[in-house]
Amino acid sequence: MVRVAAKSREAVLSPVEHLTLHYQVAHLDSPEHAELAKLQQLKDELGELSSNDERKYRALKRATEREILQSADVVCTTAVGAGDPRLANFRFRQVLMDESTQATEPECLIPLIMGAKQVVMVGDHCQLGPVVACKKAARAGLGQSLFERLILLGVQPIRLQVQYRMHPCLSEFPSNTFYEGALQNGVAAAERLMTHVNFPWPKPSTPMMFWSMTGAEEISASGTSYLNRTEAVSVEKIVTHFLRAGVAPEALGVVTPYEGQRAYVVQHMTRAGVLRQQLYNEIQVASVDSFQGREKDFIILSCVRSNEKAGIGFLNDPRRLNVAMTRARSGLVILGNPKVLSRQPLFHDLLQHFRDCECLVEGPLNALKECAMTLSKPKSHRPGRSYIAPPGANPDFRPMEAHSSAPGAYDGDGWPSRDGGRGGFRDRGGAASNPRKYAAPASHSRQYAIPAAGPGPPGHNFGARSGHGHFGGMGTGPGSSQGDPDGLRFDGDGFSQGSVGVGDYAYPNFAGDSQSAHGAPSQGHGRDAGSYFGDGRPSQGTDAGGYTYQSQDSSYQ
Repeated sequence: MVRVAAKSREAVLSPVEHLTLHYQVAHLDSPEHAELAKLQQLKDELGELSSNDERKYRALKRATEREILQSADVVCTTAVGAGDPRLANFRFRQVLMDESTQATEPECLIPLIMGAKQVVMVGDHCQLGPVVACKKAARAGLGQSLFERLILLGVQPIRLQVQYRMHPCLSEFPSNTFYEGALQNGVAAAERLMTHVNFPWPKPSTPMMFWSMTGAEEISASGTSYLNRTEAVSVEKIVTHFLRAGVAPEALGVVTPYEGQRAYVVQHMTRAGVLRQQLYNEIQVASVDSFQGREKDFIILSCVRSNEKAGIGFLNDPRRLNVAMTRARSGLVILGNPKVLSRQPLFHDLLQHFRDCECLVEGPLNALKECAMTLSKPKSHRPGRSYIAPPGANPDFRPMEAHSSAPGAYDGDGWPSRDGGRGGFRDRGGAASNPRKYAAPASHSRQYAIPAAGPGPPGHNFGARSGHGHFGGMGTGPGSSQGDPDGLRFDGDGFSQGSVGVGDYAYPNFAGDSQSAHGAPSQGHGRDAGSYFGDGRPSQGTDAGGYTYQSQDSSYQ
């Protein structure tokens, strides 16, 4: 097994450093690689080599890397790292993608184009998806993973229903809330109960608790995040208690949704911790997003938000809470303000669950008692509701009736509605329809010209370029041909209509027209119409808004 890391990250230490390609190249101890070792030593001592030695060094290094990769049974890399030049000449018939729901579609495609014959994608749509910093790109569809797209296209996923990580009491709420109660436990409570750890759990047999905090939130120094000093102080007390009870630092994890709180917790533990500073430095403190895919014996979750009217921000995202709660193997401590958090339906159900289990507590850590605070009543609360859409139903996908009544709405195929957004889609044949189904954003439909499964409406023999009826056409006039599967139309002496004709702009967004056989101008009837005469000269056309323009060889107006 070989791990290929980006050259920019080769200096970053890793627990599997001995498996990395650059480590194996640098530590080869064989006579045939003696010259490479000498050049590497010389480069480390001098900082640079002569031009001849540098060429020889690079050639020997490339040959050694190729030799190691060829002898490996498994190559591990990130999705983007699969495009590394060192892997350019390799072909991988089997591809296994872990955490595939966290990768964007372009990232997933990189390893798939390297000769893959069998692909296994592992992921959880109920947890966090791809991180897309540009909101405009996310709205356009980049925030959807390839995992979800395959489900939308009819690929049936296989759910692994047995979990082997968490204590059964920790998996109960996520199973019932996010997985329709289908999650089964592959471990018994006795296997995850650490009786040797002396911690003041409200119920010793149930290693979890929600500790009520009423300290106010603050805006962090960066001005773009939040922190809560009261919760940070309590986090330090919990961590110190665990360390004194004999828990190793690497078995503890502190999770918080906000970068401001993460930075402040690290600073406070280093400054106020009563034990050796090195112990606190070894504890992993991270955001929820960066903790996905990891696990610890004990997780401390700081919710941070505590205000009167501002709300709880992206804590509203149920997938973020699901990730945070499912990182712990043996114990979970949540710190937050029940009065504020219970305004949100999901947190109301969570707090009620902890209260039913007698694990909602308040007071000092050495004298915890059951919290008597009255929970706020959330708006539009429906007990037993599904907080996360089923596989393939991305939150960005809205029911047609929910958005087709607004001006500029989209039809059932993702194109702008032809009736001005009055709640129905009127096709070219005049029939109105308002399908009750989930439809992708318009950009999804325009990105891919998926072949149609059947013919279009009567009288409009659309070609097989698209299932939307925007890329086919029909021919009219003497000697015309209708319904040509390639979307090309040729007339004897009339005119033809189609989307992708000879000389046209063959791009899904532009449904221009084809040319006529005898060289007469073709007529524009697409969204952006216009094509070429038979002799190659640009023809005139009219776009969907009624504007006449002259098409050009390389661009159009």
